[in-house]
Amino acid sequence: MIKKLYSLFLLSLTLTLHAQFPTPPGQVQEEKSAIHPAYLFAHMIHGDYWRLYYSISTNGLDWQLLNGGKRVFEDYRGHADICKGHDGRWYLIGNRGDDQPDINFWVSTNLIHWEKYSDYTPDLKSIPNYPRVMQRIGAPKLYYDTDSSQYIITWHTTHDLGKTDLPEPYWAGQRTIYTLSKDLKTFDAPPRKLFDWPEIATIDTIIRKIDGKYYAFIKDERYPTLDWPTGKTIRIASSEKLTGPYKNLSAPITPAFREAPTLIPSPDAKAWYLYYEQYPGIAYGLSIALSPEGPWIEPAGNQIPEWNKYSLPPKVRHGCMIPISWEEYLQILKAFPPSSESKKE
Repeated sequence: MIKKLYSLFLLSLTLTLHAQFPTPPGQVQEEKSAIHPAYLFAHMIHGDYWRLYYSISTNGLDWQLLNGGKRVFEDYRGHADICKGHDGRWYLIGNRGDDQPDINFWVSTNLIHWEKYSDYTPDLKSIPNYPRVMQRIGAPKLYYDTDSSQYIITWHTTHDLGKTDLPEPYWAGQRTIYTLSKDLKTFDAPPRKLFDWPEIATIDTIIRKIDGKYYAFIKDERYPTLDWPTGKTIRIASSEKLTGPYKNLSAPITPAFREAPTLIPSPDAKAWYLYYEQYPGIAYGLSIALSPEGPWIEPAGNQIPEWNKYSLPPKVRHGCMIPISWEEYLQILKAFPPSSESKKE
């Protein structure tokens, strides 16, 4: 009897605590119209790396896997990143492998049907002030800057550190490289390093312009040690110009062993949701702020259903999230309906 009463007490306490958890900032009341009514998550799946899958959300917090858990575009390879471009169409960037020389682009009018658009083969040997560069192109990302009417394409390339005591010398050598383009047919030469930080290895860099300032969301790729405690975390730098210089590098806004940041505005457009993959293991984390300047908070989620303030389908791996219209949401849902299993997740 005492054990039963104690169990009921614990259950009551859990429910009471859960009821007190606040709703994450940025949500809207049901009767109000959201500025951003829906979102698409283009990602890969654990066990099927490099391939393209879709999940969808109407609040930026709870995500549903589409197409019965099957790929949505068989031709795609890469770490998916999508943006709306110079002609109002959607552009998707990828690559066939880190050891392959080319970056690939596809185009779509509806995010459902993709057509090959162009390829770009950067001359890595021509990157200024980058000796001993290795022929590697990691996780290219794409952002269209409407103010300057040009795309910035970022990726990471490593160099041979030579004799070193640093852990993971391959990853410690990574630097963020970029090029610019007006139409994704022609590209500025030579490609260049985006940051002038001599010691910081960076990967998975994405660029966004918010309130008149450019922000670079990066993964600090050095392995965490007592000499480098910021390793394997997500950090933010800012600039007045698209190509920098990027300064004011923040302290980590995530725990260690997080990567592949992707940023979306909240439904009411008053907050920012920054998602990132947690590894080793397969999980996603979320940090929320009213401004990239912070402070950033982490809501409970993706772990215990009763406590969740956000949730993602099992086994999703990195990709990108973008806001979409309600019409686009309905069309994508019709083209790639969820399975009965994903509806329960």
